[in-house]
Amino acid sequence: MRFGILGPLDIRTDDGTPVDPGGPRPRALLTLLLLDAGRTVPAARLIDGLYGSEPPAGAANALQSQISRLRGRLAPHTPVEGSGAGYRVVAPPESVDSHTFERLCGEGRAALAAGDHARAAAGLRAALALWRGPALPDLPEAPAEAARLTELRLTAVQDRIEADLALGGGPELVPELRALLSAHPLSERLYGQLMRALHAGGRPAEALTVYEEARRTLAEQLGTDPSPELSALHGELLRGQSATAPRRPGLPAQLTRCVGRDAELDRITALFADVRLVTLTGPGGTGKTRLAIEAAGRYDTPGSPAEVCFVELAPLTDGTRIPYAVLTALGVREGFRTAGVDATERLLTALEDREALLVIDNCEHLIDAAAALTALLLASCPGIRILATGRESLGITGEALVPVPPLSPRPSAELFLERARAVRPGFDGHARVPEICAALDGLPLAIELAAARLRTLAPDELADRLDDRFRLLSRGDRSKAPRHRTLRAVVEWSWELLDEEERELARRLTVFTGGATLEAVEAVCGVPHPEDLLASLVEKSLLEHLPEGRYRMLETLRAFAAEGLTGRDRLREAHALYFLGLAERAEPHLRTGDQLARLAAELGNLDAAQRHLTETDPREALRLMAALTWFHWLRGLHGEQLPRARALLAAVGDEPPEGLAEEYALCAMNAVSSDGEGDGDGDPAGTGRVARVSAVMESLDRPLRLPFAVVLHSLTCGPTLVADAVPRVQVGKGPWGLALLDMGIGYQELFAGRAAEAEAAFARSLEGFRTTGDRWGMANCLDPLGGFANRRGAYDRALELLDEGLAHVRELEAPEETADLLRSRALVLLHRGDAEEAAGHFARSAALARSTGAGDKVASARRGLGDVARLSGDTPRARVEYENALRLCADNWFSTGESVRILVGLGRTAAAEGDAETAAGWLEQARVLALDSPDVLALAEVAESLAVVAQGPERAAELLGAATGLRGAPAPGDPDAARAERDVRARLAPEAYARAFERGRGLRAAAVGER
Repeated sequence: MRFGILGPLDIRTDDGTPVDPGGPRPRALLTLLLLDAGRTVPAARLIDGLYGSEPPAGAANALQSQISRLRGRLAPHTPVEGSGAGYRVVAPPESVDSHTFERLCGEGRAALAAGDHARAAAGLRAALALWRGPALPDLPEAPAEAARLTELRLTAVQDRIEADLALGGGPELVPELRALLSAHPLSERLYGQLMRALHAGGRPAEALTVYEEARRTLAEQLGTDPSPELSALHGELLRGQSATAPRRPGLPAQLTRCVGRDAELDRITALFADVRLVTLTGPGGTGKTRLAIEAAGRYDTPGSPAEVCFVELAPLTDGTRIPYAVLTALGVREGFRTAGVDATERLLTALEDREALLVIDNCEHLIDAAAALTALLLASCPGIRILATGRESLGITGEALVPVPPLSPRPSAELFLERARAVRPGFDGHARVPEICAALDGLPLAIELAAARLRTLAPDELADRLDDRFRLLSRGDRSKAPRHRTLRAVVEWSWELLDEEERELARRLTVFTGGATLEAVEAVCGVPHPEDLLASLVEKSLLEHLPEGRYRMLETLRAFAAEGLTGRDRLREAHALYFLGLAERAEPHLRTGDQLARLAAELGNLDAAQRHLTETDPREALRLMAALTWFHWLRGLHGEQLPRARALLAAVGDEPPEGLAEEYALCAMNAVSSDGEGDGDGDPAGTGRVARVSAVMESLDRPLRLPFAVVLHSLTCGPTLVADAVPRVQVGKGPWGLALLDMGIGYQELFAGRAAEAEAAFARSLEGFRTTGDRWGMANCLDPLGGFANRRGAYDRALELLDEGLAHVRELEAPEETADLLRSRALVLLHRGDAEEAAGHFARSAALARSTGAGDKVASARRGLGDVARLSGDTPRARVEYENALRLCADNWFSTGESVRILVGLGRTAAAEGDAETAAGWLEQARVLALDSPDVLALAEVAESLAVVAQGPERAAELLGAATGLRGAPAPGDPDAARAERDVRARLAPEAYARAFERGRGLRAAAVGER
């Protein structure tokens, strides 16, 4: 609520609705409480204020009754609390006009003392505008307080006149000053101000007459002479000197270092070589004023012929006062002014032969007047350059714009650390500093306010409270203008410059997360043809227009605008349905990657839509998750989907909704963790969900709407569970469906040990995917085809195939597939003998997989680093890499095969060190684990490694034969396989080797390692 006591008591709710407090006694009581708003007022003082020095009997009970009635009148907006000490109205002081008046008066006097006359005048005008009549008319028993406020009002009027005189005021002040002197004939300050006003208006004789009036009045009524100050002013006027001599303030001195603006400073300097007007634009709090001062400082150097003048427009409320503000900054002396010549003419005369840089700060609220004066100065004064700042451009010919964006992450953190050390000496950073800066959009003002809170908050506490940023960042530099003291104030300054139509669209835009396209704004916000409104919000720095055509609002501005949003539920529903439609339209095009960038740009909006639909309409949420599943898998975002999928399954229940079995199965696939993480429901490896996925998939008796479900089924459940289901699931008869089916067949044949058939199936699949342009499909065929070439020793062909695959996945920006292909390429390089380059590839693969949270793929890359070390002879390093990799393996079918290969690496490392017993132990673990894996290629590696520690060469030859049989082909390109074969052949006659090798090819998988 808002309360007015500078005039008849006025109470209004925040929406402007008046509230009637009741009759005279409740009005007096509330006025007493408001004088100390927020603080407890003793009951005795309230009684004294209500009844005077002789209160009636029972005054305490009467007070309680009055309080009770007052509570009823103010409820529910403003409570009145009672305690043993008294009563208090729970309202902030700034909600009461008298407190606001005193604060503004104090700020105005401070600005006046500092020579900031424009700011002083504006602040004092705002303070005086709060008065609606005499002070405290509803409180007749408090004449002292009313007199104090009235005296403050008179002082504020005189201070405002003082500021107006300094800004070039004169004749227009004379009537007001004469009226004030009629009411206060003994005020020497008013006499002096009237003399100066007359002198400035070209009426020196009248000014001298006023002095004589003052001398006579003081002598007659007080028996005194004028003060030395008034007498000195009289002497100046007699000598024809200026009544005032404003000092030229120059550039405001800065107390801290400017951080992170080198690029903008260089651009400003370069622009002034060619243009005369540069405007810095950007949202509030980005540091435009500081940047302008820093840039102007490069001109304000000893020996420079150009003057530098700083003109602050923020305190002005009238565009006609801008010329006076510039004159004051230039130090133009009032005594040389000529009657009848207006301020703009005097300014042009003062600047016509001067070389100067004018810094005109904060033009946005007087944009038209500032633009008009700037254009006039540039056209009339060739030696003038202007550096302007504002939320929007001046929009005049010849203007060069320098947008001032928020700080990037590194300078944001640097600024935070520097300001934090000022309040917390010894602060050397914290892990959450980047998070804090990012949450505050990199806004320098917000970062500085946040750093100051480290005086009383720990970094973790600060970071955790940033959801309520406007309350948290409400204590700023007391020396700054009010609009720069708090985060809310700086945003409100920009907000108040918008018209209501712009504000309403800005509020509605807060439903978007991460920005929106023009099409999305029109569809969701219900604003037809919003182009002009959006352009206006961009020009006023409330929105950013990104190169790709999106509109984005800083999170701080978004949080502020959202506070006034109405109809939020309707907007969220429209938002969710729009992005559901977008996802479903984009899904068929993901196979060629055409819509990947669009969906990636909308990731925040899609996630918000998913959360909303999960809460309000689980059926539609299933559709959205199904449409986005392939996108998330391509982009390596499966881990982010995991909690959303589990929440959606919980909302839907155990059975698929009618007509959505396929979508339900995809949701269940998303709910299965790729790293073996459980969800606390007694199913740590997600085996129940795996079984549910398979049951739903096998129940389908129609062509799949989303055929990629077959691929994800295989990835989620493993080839053993899927092997029989794939032929039954109809993926369609088109080229893409047949290519997908061939890919599935290829993996079935590969895991069955039929290498030739597998290679042929992958080759057919590749051609099918080439026909459709599916880059993901091509890459996932090229990877196994490269593996076949590598095992044959055709390294160049393998690299050719893998490089084509890498080109495809990089175009798709698919991080997990890129990590896979990098790892495959590293293996080829290692087999070819390029160990150093191979290590680099494995390391890059690990880093990329780690960025997506794919722990099993990180393990695979670390195993590759172990292979590099082992084959290079560094067995201690190899052991470390293998052990680290083993710790990363999860409890799922894919990681089982990976664990087998890591154990094989540990066994081979021990064998290379001559420790046959340890080697046999590792390899036995690998054999037991491999027998439970569908990956026969892993079992082949076990057989091959067991040959190294086998009892006798014939048994070793049998194991090599078993390895070849399991793989379906020899592997001469694998140095481990080639070395094992050479070693065994060296110990057996050719015929004996051949017989043992053939016996091994006929061994059953379970017989590998027995005997």
